[in-house]
Amino acid sequence: MFDFTGQVIVVTGAAGNLGRAVAAGFLEAGGLVCGLDHRQGRLGDIFSHAQGNFRSYEGVDLTDREAVLMVGEKIRQDVGQVNVLVCTVGGFTMGERVDQITTETWQKMMDINVISLLYSTAAFIPGMIAAGHGKIVAIGSGASLKGSAKMGAYAAAKAAVLRLTESMSAELKSANIQVNCVLPGTIDSPQNRLAMPDADFSKWVSSDQVAQAIMFLSSPDADAITGTALPVKGNA
Repeated sequence: MFDFTGQVIVVTGAAGNLGRAVAAGFLEAGGLVCGLDHRQGRLGDIFSHAQGNFRSYEGVDLTDREAVLMVGEKIRQDVGQVNVLVCTVGGFTMGERVDQITTETWQKMMDINVISLLYSTAAFIPGMIAAGHGKIVAIGSGASLKGSAKMGAYAAAKAAVLRLTESMSAELKSANIQVNCVLPGTIDSPQNRLAMPDADFSKWVSSDQVAQAIMFLSSPDADAITGTALPVKGNA
């Protein structure tokens, strides 16, 4: 369905459930994928079948701006201009009332959801501006749109992701760079099944379905779409 032959795609969090589905989708569509992971030793096993079209960049702390900028420069030296950036890194927590949110919880949600996006985009937007084109896709949530009880820190972080997406879109559209985000419903993952064993898994969205939406937003078919938040909710 999609053809990314000759394009370089960076996927942050490429060892995660969503990240690996996104990376696999772009590989199947002919892209050269650069996968980032904060741990060491996982990506080689996951993408051992990629036959040279996958490049691993491990031990990357996306909350360290200078480290991320250095990785961005290394990727440019290794494979050239990046065409697509997909920021799948994120995290979820709940359980505290707003007046009980700890500094630790607040900072964790901001670091993993917001700071990781800020620094990842900082590493690749200048190159996209110079090239005169690019695609950026972030991962939001239904919590981007409305707060819920005992989810204040997470909702605030995902709302920030959405507002940053909209701001980047407004700033970069004149450079022919489209910036969008997807809003997945509950993703069918082993972790979510373990956490919610009584849920109806058939109503959840698969990682592959979310990946397909991301690939659409990264394709020429979405050249006229920027600043949007695309719900991908399955049957919920």
